[in-house]
Amino acid sequence: MQLKFWGVRGSIPTPCTENMGYGGNTACLEIRLPSGEILIIDGGTGAHPLGESLMKGAAGQGLSLHLLLTHFHWDHVQGIPLFPPLYSVENTVTFYSAKPPHMTREILEGQMSVPYFPIDFRFLAARRNFVETNDRSFQFGGARIATFPLNHPQGCHGYRIEEGGSTLVFASDLEHGVPEYDRILLEASQDADVLVFDAQFTPEEYERHRGWGHSTWLEATRVARMAGAKRLVLFHHDPGHNDDALRDILHDAQQEFPETTLATEGKVLQL
Repeated sequence: MQLKFWGVRGSIPTPCTENMGYGGNTACLEIRLPSGEILIIDGGTGAHPLGESLMKGAAGQGLSLHLLLTHFHWDHVQGIPLFPPLYSVENTVTFYSAKPPHMTREILEGQMSVPYFPIDFRFLAARRNFVETNDRSFQFGGARIATFPLNHPQGCHGYRIEEGGSTLVFASDLEHGVPEYDRILLEASQDADVLVFDAQFTPEEYERHRGWGHSTWLEATRVARMAGAKRLVLFHHDPGHNDDALRDILHDAQQEFPETTLATEGKVLQL
């Protein structure tokens, strides 16, 4: 598997100079399987540059894309209306979420309804399919994908993707401290080759943000160590953390778990 980050920021895009070292787009990841199939996790503003890249690479024709949604908060879906593959009749985009297909469609339609967007979701040219994933495993080509619930306001799901002996775990938009959710998360993260983990807050900031549904770099390192993960990637960077602040967070995190990196737009990881 090959993983590329297109959006790494949480809550709101931050296209400012002091944040450009790690990126200002909101959540979007591209996963390429050995079969050539493409998975996308979340459709934040990073989905726009990803979509432009995909259209160029395929000459804009005949794409079959699979978009795994963790939940529907704005920073995870706000790039979907401007995702270029949706505007070509030759393409197929399948949306996966924990909600029934009709609800997923209604939510995405609502985001593009009058007066929020000039083009109605129903009139997009690409063929659109909707699949419910709720807390189950499914096969995707040679990959096995399992979903698991996370502690987040209004609900959220993570993904464990296994292919060819490698395992990627994506766990963002979660808050620790609820034993049942913590247990599920730890089990889902076992022996991950790469664990992408919500680290929006420092431990000090978290004390002022309890109940917001996000975690800390310290909790991320603890889970990575307990799960036996090989690499930890800190994700969902707070909009108030500029490049210098993120470098400080990385330094502190590496004292707890040396194989820690920061999610960075454009960065590619090979599993």
